[in-house]
Amino acid sequence: MSDRASDLAQGSDDALIGGFLDMMRAERGASRNTIAAYGSDLREIAQFISGQQSSFLTCGRRGLEAFFISRAGAGLASNSAARKLSCLKRFMRFLQAERKRGDDPAQLIDGAKAKRRLPMTLTIAEVDHLLTASHEAASAAEGSARMRALRLACLLELLYGTGLRVSELVGLPRNALQGDRLMLTVKGKGGRERIVPLNPRAREALDRYLEATRPAPGTPAVWLFPSWGEGGHFTRQKFARDLKVLGARIGIDDERLSPHVLRHAFASHLLDRGVDLRVLQTLLGHADISTTQIYTHVMEERLRQTVFDFHPLSEGSARDIG
Repeated sequence: MSDRASDLAQGSDDALIGGFLDMMRAERGASRNTIAAYGSDLREIAQFISGQQSSFLTCGRRGLEAFFISRAGAGLASNSAARKLSCLKRFMRFLQAERKRGDDPAQLIDGAKAKRRLPMTLTIAEVDHLLTASHEAASAAEGSARMRALRLACLLELLYGTGLRVSELVGLPRNALQGDRLMLTVKGKGGRERIVPLNPRAREALDRYLEATRPAPGTPAVWLFPSWGEGGHFTRQKFARDLKVLGARIGIDDERLSPHVLRHAFASHLLDRGVDLRVLQTLLGHADISTTQIYTHVMEERLRQTVFDFHPLSEGSARDIG
């Protein structure tokens, strides 16, 4: 049993918070400051509800609302309250995903809304550097190290080439490949299936990986990315760690790099090149277009830059006023 699974099995608030922070660090690439803030907020809420003879596994909506009412009475700023509520809601969704709770008592709690933060992403040059480094590492490695490097290069090409969620990517079954490998069948949130096209680079990386990891005759191949030496498929956490190691090797700060950041890069770069928002929604597997609209910051930035470059009264304009 992994350390995280062991901690979660204990069921104490401290153990649950620790498991959540591990997930945020490994899978979401949360910064040290974010991890510290989330840990502080959750421990503060845990202490409050423990005074009500409750815990994160037993608390109800009213008990959690009482926390925010008490803090508002003590003069807590709206931005701080919004951050604590956002943290709590994410934590409760985590507990549901880990099957520690069947309900979400924080879901309907209203609070002050802070300004929505734009998704962290990478430039095209940074992504290209990352992908190139992954292929160079695969070419230079031998034996089992080469297999791991080929897997990482393939995962990165697929992630940036399709925009899949990391959980969707590592959990792809072997039969997700469609005939000539031009498309992937992906099962996303809520069990919804979608077809995702593969670009030539992703197909080439996938072919190299599959050729090097061809299973022995008669051996059942369930997962596209099986976990070598263990049952099941390659994990999100291990993928995130391998990615950060590669990023550190080429000078990309690990706080700016995670599988989720590459999904954001896929969306931002496509939108910047004129892809329709509805098409992007389908590719990303978003049930609601409002989720996809966060990426319109790319378009807004492009419009601002256009005005700055070409408006006759702009300092950045190259045009003369006649």
